[in-house]
Amino acid sequence: MTKNQPAEGPQDVVYQVRLPLSKRTIDLVAGLIRRRRNQLGTRWRKLTPGAQAVVVLAVLRHDQRLSDTAGGNHVSASTVRRWVKETIELLAVRAPRLDRALKKIARSGGVVVLLDGTLVRTRRRTGTDNRKNFSGKHKAHGLLFLALTDEKGNLIWISAAKPGRSSEITAARHNKITSHLREAGLGALADLGFVGLDDDPDDPVVITGRKATRNHRLTDAEKEANRLLNRERAAVEHGFANLKSWRFLTKIRMNARHATTLLRALLVLANTEIHR
Repeated sequence: MTKNQPAEGPQDVVYQVRLPLSKRTIDLVAGLIRRRRNQLGTRWRKLTPGAQAVVVLAVLRHDQRLSDTAGGNHVSASTVRRWVKETIELLAVRAPRLDRALKKIARSGGVVVLLDGTLVRTRRRTGTDNRKNFSGKHKAHGLLFLALTDEKGNLIWISAAKPGRSSEITAARHNKITSHLREAGLGALADLGFVGLDDDPDDPVVITGRKATRNHRLTDAEKEANRLLNRERAAVEHGFANLKSWRFLTKIRMNARHATTLLRALLVLANTEIHR
């Protein structure tokens, strides 16, 4: 290197990535952003609604670093953070309520839904805040969510977040799922975590398998019934898989209220992207 030759420093390189989403999803988000801008009376923004929608979806789908996404689009990281927060709130309000979701299934001729819970892992907190989010079942920190899907595994409803130490049956009772099912005239298939949820054994709306105890071993008929039930409710895992394909959920960095808003926004996106 000569005396007058400048030293080589770090350079910004802009790269392209593939965003595996349908045009229908991008149009949905772009339309929400466009209407929001019209409500606010915004005359000028750095990017068009469509371009802003692609940036936000890239963050949600790939958990792309805000600073990296911002630099490639000539905006600040705080701007991208504001766009993401705004879009999540716009999508979350479109998530269906429990009673409306069940009535829609009933009107379409459905007779049964699938009920299950999942733990969305979170960062470990310090002090007493750490304890309530620890799930003894999963041996990990997280937030518990309940979800309902139709028979094909399409998500139709997701609950508010509960601390990881909460049980699925307690969360189901808090959301009064059995009473909503009876009101809509539907039944639900659930796993052994919901045994005892239905308080009407003569006319149950929540069907679970049989659980073996120390004093009662399952008969061959009961084992076969459990296998048939598990086969019918296996589709619920497809719904959770579609939800968790949005990598922004890899490690939630928010509290329970914000996490609920995020999950409901992703529910809308998942249903827009995939409907069986």
